[in-house]
Order: sequence, then structure tokens, then C-alpha cells
Amino acid sequence: MKHRYGLIAILFIIILFVQSASSYVYGETSPEDTQAILQKTLSIVEIDHEIKRISEQQTQLAKQHETLSAQLLQQEKEIHIQQDRAGAVVRSYYTGERDSLLMTVLGARSFKDLFVLYDYYQIIIGKDQAVLDKYQTRYNELQHTSDRIRQTSMELTQMKTNLENQRTRVALLQKEVDKQITASGDAAAIQKLMNELTLYWENVGIYEVKRYFKALASAMQNLPDFVQKQNGAISTTGTTYTIRIAQDELNTFLRSQNEIFNDFAFTFDSNKITASGKRDQLQLSIEGHYTVENEPQNSIRFHVDRLVFNQLELPDTTRNMLEKEFDLGFYPQKILSFVKATDVSTDEGVLEVKLAISF
Repeated sequence: MKHRYGLIAILFIIILFVQSASSYVYGETSPEDTQAILQKTLSIVEIDHEIKRISEQQTQLAKQHETLSAQLLQQEKEIHIQQDRAGAVVRSYYTGERDSLLMTVLGARSFKDLFVLYDYYQIIIGKDQAVLDKYQTRYNELQHTSDRIRQTSMELTQMKTNLENQRTRVALLQKEVDKQITASGDAAAIQKLMNELTLYWENVGIYEVKRYFKALASAMQNLPDFVQKQNGAISTTGTTYTIRIAQDELNTFLRSQNEIFNDFAFTFDSNKITASGKRDQLQLSIEGHYTVENEPQNSIRFHVDRLVFNQLELPDTTRNMLEKEFDLGFYPQKILSFVKATDVSTDEGVLEVKLAISF
């Protein structure tokens, strides 16, 4: 199966070259036009997947909203019962019923009667407290469910907007592609290229891209240990700590983690990180940057700004999906437990993280 899709990839490249070159000679479709069509085709495929993901999430969230609404109705019934019971307890204290009970205990004629009456008093007071505690618990549950319903309602509204936006986006892209195909003068050849690209991407490309991201996410889990063992990687000035990682050191580390990185390399430039490589018929380039994040915990988070597969740039929906699915960040507190990251930057060949003592 892999051999079959390897041949598809080779044929795709050959067809792209031959078709683009010949069309350009006859003044019909330039290589740039063909590239643009394929770029949009890949974007349409990926945005269609995003629409499917959003639709599935919307369905799940709608079911959750329905379940929460049913829970809220049940909790409202239960809290009315607890409210009546709690009200009766409060009234008994307000009207002095419990005071008279206490006076009865204190008026016991013997120590034996005192202990028996006190035990009864403790039981009654304990039940009163249990009623009040149960009311408080039910009230908290009711508030929590109400908050979750409000949250899911907002998320459903946002998802509906996202879905409409992505559908509009796909429709516009498809309209542009159809127009360019018609103007190409060789619609059949262009359509064949589009079909081959889609087939290769959905059966090989996306899985290969995810394979790299998965390997990176796995390697980043071991980065703190690597940094601790590097002489001079951590320096201190007063209460400020600094971690410096050279790109060559990072590449050596990655290749020690997984042989997939033998043909893959990171480069650090001013506020930009590029990771690129080529293996067999796959070319992959990832551009991004790091930021300091404090939620849900202090970390150095990697953001994918640009993702290029076989010279075709993937849309933001794919970048966002990969960011959510694979954690390419790292956590300084795994290196020094008493610090937190305050700043991160990259310059030519070096990644630098500033740390401060966390009180």
C-alpha cells in the first residue's frame, strides 16, 4: 500500500512538472497558476475536514447541553425539597425551639439523665446540620450546572459562527478553483492533478505530517533532562535564571530521540523558528514561534505560523488542529521546580528562556 502511494506521489510530481511546463509554453496555464490551484485544492480538502470536526463537536456539545438542562430541572426539584427542610431548621432556631431543647438538657435531674438528653440533643443538632449542608451542596450543584449550561450555550454559538465562516470560505475557494480550471485550457489535466493530490494527501500526506509532529511532541517531553545535562545551558544572575539552547544542540538531541530527525533540522532566527526536512517523496517545513503561557500551567508554547507540505502551504485550520493535538512546548519547572518562565526569544542560532523565582 505504501509503495502504491509512493508511486502516486512520484506521478503527481511528474504530472505537475510536465503539465505546468507544457501549458506555460502554449500560453495557457503557468506553473504559478497550477501551483495556486493545487494550493487551494489542498486548502479546500483540509477546511472540509475542519467543517466535519466542528459539526461533530457541535453535535456532542448539543447533547451535553440537553443532558445538563435535564439535570438542572431535576436539581431544581431537589433543591425545593431541601429548601423547605432547611427553612424549617432555620425557623426552629429563630423561634427558640432549639433553645428550649437545650434548657431541657441543662435542667436534667441527674448525670445519667443529662448524658441521655445531651445525646438526643446532639443527634437533633447533627441532623439539623446535615439538612443545611445538603441544601448548600444542592445549591452549589445547581449553580455549577447553570454555569456549565451558559458555557455550552456560548460555545455552541461560537461553533455555529465558525461553521458558517468555514463553509463560506470553502465556497469562495471552490469558486476560484472552478474559475481557474475553466481558464486553464486543460481542465481534465488540472482535475487529474487535483484528484491525485487529494488522494496522496488523505492517504499518506496527513499521516506523515502527524508522524513528525508526534515524534517532536514525544522528544520535547525529554528536553528538560537534556538541558540539565548540558554544561552552561543554565546560567543565573541574582534571582533571574536563563536557559540557552543552541540550534545544533537541539538538532543533536532530536536525532538521539528519533531517527526520523536525521533528515530534519531546526534553525533559530530572530523571533522565528523553522523546522524543515525531506524524506523520500515528502518535504515538510514548519515555521513558528514560542510564547510564555501561564494557563493551565507555566510553559513555553510553540505556535505554528506556517506549514508547507511538498511546496504547498496548508491552511490555518490544519495548523490549529495540529497545535491542539500535539504539544510541542516544554515546561521549565521540570528543569527547575522553583522557577517560572517570564520571557522567551530566539536569535540567530539560539533559543533563550528567561526564568524568575516563583513564590
